[in-house]
Amino acid sequence: MSTANYVIGVDYGSDSVRSVLVDTANGKELASSVFLYPRWQKGLYCKPAVNQFRQHPLDYIEGLTHTIKDCIAKAGGAEIAHLIKGISVDTTGSSPVAVDATGTPLALTKGFEENPNAMFVLWKDHTSVKEAAEINEHATKFSTNYLKYVGGIYSSEWFWSKLLHILRVDSTIKKGAASWVEHCDWIPFLLCGGKDIKEMKRSRCAAGHKALWAEEFNGLPPEDFFSTLDPLLAGFRAKLFNDTYTSDVSAGTLSEEWATKLGLNTDVVVGVGAFDAHMGAVGGQIEPYYLSKVMGTSTCDILVAPNQDLDGKLINGICGQVNGSVIPGMAGLEAGQSAFGDVYAWFKNLISWPLNHLLTESDVIDEATANALKAELEGKIIANLSKQAAALQDDDYAELAIDWLNGRRTPDANQELKGAITGLGLGTDAPRFFRALAAATCFGAKAIVDRFKEQGVPVKGIIGIGGVAKKSAYIMQMMADVLEMPIRIHRFEHTCALGAAMFAAVAAGIYPNIEAAMVAMGTGFEKEYKPNIKKQKLYRQHYQQYLGLGRYLEKYNKKDVKPYLS
Repeated sequence: MSTANYVIGVDYGSDSVRSVLVDTANGKELASSVFLYPRWQKGLYCKPAVNQFRQHPLDYIEGLTHTIKDCIAKAGGAEIAHLIKGISVDTTGSSPVAVDATGTPLALTKGFEENPNAMFVLWKDHTSVKEAAEINEHATKFSTNYLKYVGGIYSSEWFWSKLLHILRVDSTIKKGAASWVEHCDWIPFLLCGGKDIKEMKRSRCAAGHKALWAEEFNGLPPEDFFSTLDPLLAGFRAKLFNDTYTSDVSAGTLSEEWATKLGLNTDVVVGVGAFDAHMGAVGGQIEPYYLSKVMGTSTCDILVAPNQDLDGKLINGICGQVNGSVIPGMAGLEAGQSAFGDVYAWFKNLISWPLNHLLTESDVIDEATANALKAELEGKIIANLSKQAAALQDDDYAELAIDWLNGRRTPDANQELKGAITGLGLGTDAPRFFRALAAATCFGAKAIVDRFKEQGVPVKGIIGIGGVAKKSAYIMQMMADVLEMPIRIHRFEHTCALGAAMFAAVAAGIYPNIEAAMVAMGTGFEKEYKPNIKKQKLYRQHYQQYLGLGRYLEKYNKKDVKPYLS
């Protein structure tokens, strides 16, 4: 009889879901599987021009089923299935959805199947900018500062602004919704066969960072905070929750239906969910006062500190500080950039316009060859831009960009802000433009580090996680130079999923706490980027210019100011 214990970590990203099957003895990956959301890939239910990004729950269900079954098949099928002891899940956030009394997303119920407002409102959906501004203004009317644990500014990327916006634009959702839930809460509930929304275990991570839950408030802010914001919210607090749970806690065990569907048994423990970056920080072996940067389409930056160190200290302009949101018993602090990899993807798409729109119309090559050539060239664009940008001389550096292409998350959330670039000339080519965008994302990262330091929270170093961290040596070296501190790149390819697997091992009772799981299952670091002292003067100067340009843009973003009139 084998004494091995295996667990599965499931990582829901913006474009796909990935599952990894891991040996709890050493963190070794036995198998992994990825599933691209088919409806999302087609652009269904989304309107990028108005920042509407919705995802259908069927994409999530199909991805969950496919990736777990695929992992099991790759690792040995039925021979290893009985050794799987736990499953835990991380997701994007805040990505909430309206549900009925059984906890079923309305998009899975009759009459709502094609209604985007009945689907998950993805983190990057900014249709609720107005509602976020109203929440910020409304909070000033109360003697208690209900925004104190979310950095003092509420964002359109978060739970309540999205909920209020959907209720305002779609009365059918108001009538059909028994509650609202985060993606990271719904998946464990689904796997456990939950049928009563009141029994759902809500994530401390999601509730504390995005929904204004705090221990000091004994849960959410009081009813009158919401009902006086908008009568549409009257009674919604009672439909939600008071209690929250850290991710080392079991949400239950696999239901008979899901055990049969996945080829597992009903003894498999399902852990309480959390957001991707928070579990990613654990998978990346976070240490106190080291900033874990999960670098993908956006960044989510996580720092942990002993609770006693932050006693009475509130960090302004970040995405919250919550006891136990990352490591139970420690304060988890969150920040991030609304666009990171998305900035590079935007530029790639911009300069790929001829490939996307003209190549298949060529009279010289056939359609199959055109499509193959398009795929080949698109796969090489960023790598070659990086190589040529790295070869540019520092004394020829006129272009300066701002990275707010999807608004600003931290410091001081403002999703109405836009990106910009200055210093363009006839000598500006694609590598120079790309260099300016890359530098802007690194300056955005420095603004976050500086905010922590200004507020009395030291940052000792950076832990790099995610696709950009693993793939782009050019950007990582630039970031180390800009931040003037080393960046360690974690070895494990799917770090968020590994963090979920670690929590699954704790929820299943294999390890007593997440610290023990991190020691046993951590795989270490593969590379360290050290700052180049010769670049220090250059980047300090450009960073001050970045801050100045940002202040100018923010000043003229106000609706009552006309930028071109003296």
